[in-house]
Amino acid sequence: MVELAEQNEKIMGVTPAMPSGCSLNIMMRAMPNRAFDVGIAEQHAVTFSAGLATQGLIPYCNIYSSFMQRAFDQVVHDVAIQKLPVVFCLDRAGIAGADGPTHHGAYDIAFFRCIPNMIISAPMNEEELRNLMYTAQLKNHGGPFTIRYPRGNGVMPDWKRPFQEIEVGKGRKVCDGEDIVILTLGHIGNEAVKACLELNAEGYHPAHYDMRFVKPIDEKMLHEVFSKFSKVITIEDGCLQGGFGSAVIEFMVDHQYQSQVVRLGMPDEIIEHGEQKELWQECGYDSESIIKEVKKLAVARTTKGMVG
Repeated sequence: MVELAEQNEKIMGVTPAMPSGCSLNIMMRAMPNRAFDVGIAEQHAVTFSAGLATQGLIPYCNIYSSFMQRAFDQVVHDVAIQKLPVVFCLDRAGIAGADGPTHHGAYDIAFFRCIPNMIISAPMNEEELRNLMYTAQLKNHGGPFTIRYPRGNGVMPDWKRPFQEIEVGKGRKVCDGEDIVILTLGHIGNEAVKACLELNAEGYHPAHYDMRFVKPIDEKMLHEVFSKFSKVITIEDGCLQGGFGSAVIEFMVDHQYQSQVVRLGMPDEIIEHGEQKELWQECGYDSESIIKEVKKLAVARTTKGMVG
């Protein structure tokens, strides 16, 4: 935030009583006239950000994913309907760890995906997070820009790299493969990378795509996926109902593809306390769970081929 604000004088920071949790306190110390803690009032944080945007400023509204649900009405009426360029930085997206049920960021993909004029992105690592934050302020994308990212220490020791623009709605291929493809959204893609390395050593070679955006979703990439692969696994650190996997299935149905799709993500239940890795395993989308699903699909393919 500080780096971006040094380059662009229109950037402002806003948070509802989460300055240390989302690290906006660093900007508050460096630029006290451009970063605001509005207190425990998420609705006000969003409307205040909308007001700043109407004056030509670029507000980065930092709110934990779980508490963003309190301001859903303001996101719709004060931001999306007016197509205001507010950047929503959703910290603690996905399993939040030991803070428990109140802090898990389970629902933001589902409740934001239905809002018109909304961009929804999720970086796989620190470099992608930096680049999405950079991209969000380059030009008016015609509405709000959401970036969801997890709690944690990250995966890249050398994360401070030059900013690069990311094409909105554009995913990337992590590795090519055969028969089975894994589609991931956000940081949980790192679990898929671990799984693919182990699977490759055992003779399984699934492809892996980091989609980056769930809205707009990379339709060109999905056409490639469903034209090439008959078995698809989607993985998200969020609720399955209405989430990333649902968006992929909607695309498949709308374009008359007939692949077998397995969705991995948070089940339809309240997730209790626990460390992130423990809860990923419990919910069935850590690296070991991914390996099991790939092998299960591979066995089903082989069995079907033998019967045929």
